[in-house]
Amino acid sequence: MKKQVLTLLAASVLAVSASSAIAAGDAAKGKAKAASCAACHGADGISKVPTYPNLKGQKAAYVAKQLKAFKSGARKDPTMNAMSKPLSDADMANLAAYFAGLK
Repeated sequence: MKKQVLTLLAASVLAVSASSAIAAGDAAKGKAKAASCAACHGADGISKVPTYPNLKGQKAAYVAKQLKAFKSGARKDPTMNAMSKPLSDADMANLAAYFAGLK
């Protein structure tokens, strides 16, 4: 019984670690994916158009949450709904990590 509990505990720790790594995102991959964001949000994450938000330095959790809301349709914007549709959860985490890392 003790061995089963330890095995289950170890598996749980590994699962949490793996999901945290995925949730954290890869900023380098996010940078490559962010090329399509630059037209509206600026090459450096600072928009030249006042109606488009700056993404530079935004918290990763916020960026990922908004991208998921656009993708699901919970948040409405024709351009962002279309831009977010092809993004995977990993893509969104990577973009979020990239923009959060811009200081």
